[in-house]
Amino acid sequence: MKRLHAASIAALIATPLLLTTAVASATPPGSTWHSSVPFTNVVASSPTTGGGYPVPPGSRVPKAGTCGEGPFNANHSESWLAVKPGTEDLVGSSKFFFDKYSTFYMFYLGAYQMPGGTPSGNNQVQGYDCVSTGTQAMPPSWTGSTDPNADFDTQGRVYQTMLPFNSYFDATKLHPDGEIDLSYSDDLGRHWVKGNGGVPLEPSNNASARQAGHVEDKQWVAVNHIVGNDYQDHVYAAWSVFNGQSTKVRIAVSRDRGQSFDKAVTISAPSQVGPGVTYVYPEIDAAGSLYVSVVSFPPNGGPSTIYVARSSDDGRTFTAFVPITTVTVPPGEVYANTRFRSGIAANLAASPTYANHLYLTYEDWDSAAGQSDVKFTQSTNGGATWTKPVVVNDNTDTAGIPTDQLQPSVAAGPGGAVAVGYYDRRNDCPKDASILPADVGRTNFCIDTSLQAYKDSGSGAVPVGANVRISQYTWDPEQPGQHLGGLSQYPCAGATDPCRTGDGFIGDYFGLAVSARNIYALCASTHYPSTVTADEGGPIYYQQQVLATVPRAGFGAGY
Repeated sequence: MKRLHAASIAALIATPLLLTTAVASATPPGSTWHSSVPFTNVVASSPTTGGGYPVPPGSRVPKAGTCGEGPFNANHSESWLAVKPGTEDLVGSSKFFFDKYSTFYMFYLGAYQMPGGTPSGNNQVQGYDCVSTGTQAMPPSWTGSTDPNADFDTQGRVYQTMLPFNSYFDATKLHPDGEIDLSYSDDLGRHWVKGNGGVPLEPSNNASARQAGHVEDKQWVAVNHIVGNDYQDHVYAAWSVFNGQSTKVRIAVSRDRGQSFDKAVTISAPSQVGPGVTYVYPEIDAAGSLYVSVVSFPPNGGPSTIYVARSSDDGRTFTAFVPITTVTVPPGEVYANTRFRSGIAANLAASPTYANHLYLTYEDWDSAAGQSDVKFTQSTNGGATWTKPVVVNDNTDTAGIPTDQLQPSVAAGPGGAVAVGYYDRRNDCPKDASILPADVGRTNFCIDTSLQAYKDSGSGAVPVGANVRISQYTWDPEQPGQHLGGLSQYPCAGATDPCRTGDGFIGDYFGLAVSARNIYALCASTHYPSTVTADEGGPIYYQQQVLATVPRAGFGAGY
């Protein structure tokens, strides 16, 4: 059994991951991208330490009272990204998997500091683990925290709606399952403070993680950073509450920069959107109106429906939810060939330039073709009506070999700039040390990140050029295929070793942001070797977070 001791942890912290900067302006040989722009890639994740739980041998879950300081030097899955208004300063957030326990889905949220768009450090978000809280009591300590999200106000404070949870799967034992909190940082995510006076926005009852009643999940945050608006710097936290077969969306508002929140209210009337809604995204447009999009899942299966509602009075009241389009996910929520599960179906952005302009992207499974496309629709009248969805990806697949484009994000920035980014499987797996030998040459398997730029000049967003590739290296979603201490290092949402098909995890979404100068994406990659040596010898190819920077000038004058 190979274990990391204190000296090993110290060595890892002293030796950060290789920070690779690459500039690419030419379309790669054999690529199916038809256009290219200059961009850089930098690995943002590097080893750090924090509080976490080991998993005892023979168990799938941690044991109370065993939390302690250890390494976050493994997988970094799923991310979000926020840009400080008027600057190129960024804060990212992602899941930081603890020690060697990725296969048991053990992680906390961490933050990335990126002043001037340059990664400078990363750390665990404090206030939810035994080290930063100074206690093993649960709560305030939890076995994990999840679902990264972030947004800035106009004064440089960044906020994140938090979901701390306890990883217990014993239906006979009751523990606090999770709660909804709000944390904020005034130093680009280095130090975090619990808002709302340290009180949860929504506490949960004692429950087992296997219980169906009152489980919070899929939380998000939006901040009004429209200078001079009546609601400037107001903070909107939204989340879903699962209760058996029904799910409702809740929202709470802070009007004093996170110090206190109004009592949360339910905004998803079943008569409008059905009994099961989640994937909630709040967004703010140039007029300061608040929009919330949700996805409604029919109880008997079939296509889901995406809805949006608007509040023009600071979240006090909302219009009726308007249906935008239907969306279909892959069978069993699993993509062809690989083990990883499908992500969140849709993503919403609102224009900071034009009032009432909204942009929505989503992945849509075509059962006849057996593949997934990324689609885009928009509204210029506050969500009342929407354009006919169009396919974003412009790949030309070989006959009989369809490829998936998946997990899209959309962002809007100054001057009418809009961008859609997504994971793309149009490239064959290359021969590379980071690609598992069995996967070399496979089609519709390995992953890149693609970007489509749009420009809204007041009449709606129109494409600027074609899809461009913004990942220097294609990566293998079956990595890490190595072991440490006899345990698989592959992240597994099902907390099993080996991981079952459909339980693999690359993240449900990734971060995208647009500033005055650049488009930024924070996404996963297993291309970059870690400093951890596998049981099999050689480095472990963990999921790392890579910051892609794409200058807006590369799309031509006026963008």
